[in-house]
Amino acid sequence: QVRLVESGGGLVQPGGSLRLSCAASRSIVSIDALGWYRQAPGKQRDLVAAITSGGTTTYSDSVKGRFTISGDNAENTVYLQMNSLKPEDTAVYYCYADRLRLRSWGQGTQVTVSS
Repeated sequence: QVRLVESGGGLVQPGGSLRLSCAASRSIVSIDALGWYRQAPGKQRDLVAAITSGGTTTYSDSVKGRFTISGDNAENTVYLQMNSLKPEDTAVYYCYADRLRLRSWGQGTQVTVSS
């Protein structure tokens, strides 16, 4: 199991930016894939972005061109840079890690986009 601690959520105006961080309890090089899901009230949890240990990235269509996922091996941290935020991006964002066919989750961080 991998312990994950997220940070960086908050309130931002439409068009603004936020950067989420997900610190892992072990080297991210040893983790098969890391990424972010989000869940808005009354909706299912959906994949936002993911990155594999080989550096391959995946994005949902709704965030392509606005969000960027990246990893810092030295800090054992994965980041989600979110630009041009929209009210529909409002959700709790959860970091996950897949390792040895087990998925671990962070506690979630709230992102609210509102004027």
